[in-house]
Amino acid sequence: MKNVKKFCFLAVFALFAQLAMAQTADEVIENYFKATGGKDKWEAMKSIKKTAKVKAQGMEFPVTILNKLPNSQKMFLLLQGNEYVQTAFNGSEGWSTNQMTMKPEKMESEDSEMMKQELDFPDPFWNYKDKGYSIALEGEETVEGVACHKIKLTKKPVSISGKMEENFMFYFFDKENGVPVMMRSTAKKGQTKGVAIDSFMSDYQEVNGLFFPFTVTQKMNGQAVATIVIEKIEINADIDDKEFSFPQN
Repeated sequence: MKNVKKFCFLAVFALFAQLAMAQTADEVIENYFKATGGKDKWEAMKSIKKTAKVKAQGMEFPVTILNKLPNSQKMFLLLQGNEYVQTAFNGSEGWSTNQMTMKPEKMESEDSEMMKQELDFPDPFWNYKDKGYSIALEGEETVEGVACHKIKLTKKPVSISGKMEENFMFYFFDKENGVPVMMRSTAKKGQTKGVAIDSFMSDYQEVNGLFFPFTVTQKMNGQAVATIVIEKIEINADIDDKEFSFPQN
């Protein structure tokens, strides 16, 4: 009987520990939205246009990033007066500019499905439960001298070469001001599959009551590969849906 009571006590204790952990994870996310302007302002954002420069391999390129609800995105560069689309997605289908032919080319259906989950405009944590995601607090970790809460965001599994695989990433939120300073993921396809990708967010600035990182540096296996420096952000910019659609001509 004592063993049964002990087992029940441990089971109840474990249950409450799990609930406390989940509740604490939600508090981290609530603080994040509060620290960056509040949920009312986040909810009012229907589109965004970012004008920036990308620094990579000793070169610098102008880049424009467009996002619009429900889940459209376009990222393009201007090279010698020509528009080079790195990625574009209209909510269901992705495409890009072929580097060899400089002509638009549709993504494989598997890549489009993956992109649908990767975008998550306006934020991956926005209404995350409604999207079937889960979050968990996995302790604390110091990122470049900053004490952070470590949050694991688990999305729905994705198909990689016909095989369903787990889909999760880690976010590190500054304990003092509540904003994320790093996101860690793993490359899922191609020659870099399995490589750790760390995106460092810094230089947070206020735009129409919302705070955004104006510098994002990406590292692969600890080596810096690219830095995006934002020059201008326009919230609720007038963006035509045609921007995201595959060119017909």
